[in-house]
Amino acid sequence: MTSPLAPTTLGTDQVRERLHELTVIDIRTPGEYATGHLPGALNIPLDHLRRALPELRHAAGRGDVLVVCASGARSQNACEILAEQGIPAAGLAGGTNGWAAQGHDLHRPAACDTRARWSMERQVRFTAGAVVLLGLLLGLLAHPAFQLLSAGIAGGLVFSALTDTCGMAAVLGKLPHNRPRPADLDATLAALRGR
Repeated sequence: MTSPLAPTTLGTDQVRERLHELTVIDIRTPGEYATGHLPGALNIPLDHLRRALPELRHAAGRGDVLVVCASGARSQNACEILAEQGIPAAGLAGGTNGWAAQGHDLHRPAACDTRARWSMERQVRFTAGAVVLLGLLLGLLAHPAFQLLSAGIAGGLVFSALTDTCGMAAVLGKLPHNRPRPADLDATLAALRGR
């Protein structure tokens, strides 16, 4: 058994040097994962992490586990969940975006149509903006009370920033295009068991 990763966050250069020995778990949605992920990363969306605990515990017993998301925020949450279960894991500073910004390669499966995939951050920005515009438009055309939609989104964004959580992302993550098919998740868990 290897020792747990000492820091809770590793830099891109540290990960690049050790990528071949790490078990990399990408916790973004399947749509985000398909747009590009670290070479060798397995996709276990954050909301399915608890289902994968036995496999992750086994993987951590064989080597170090690296948890990756888009920017590092979700992976920090995942590392905390894993730590509560006694599973050591580290996150990637800056996430997949930071990895790509440093010029490191992302794996993009040829079978995936990446034109139709948006990151969760982009989905949240689009949805929040659309609801704000809808609230303002309906407030002008139908009834001023519809402006409360815009106020609600503004309040939610402030709350999201203060708590470093995102309820809208949690809701959008449940949409069909952001959900793994059961067969995909089962195949990922089998691959993780086989490592």
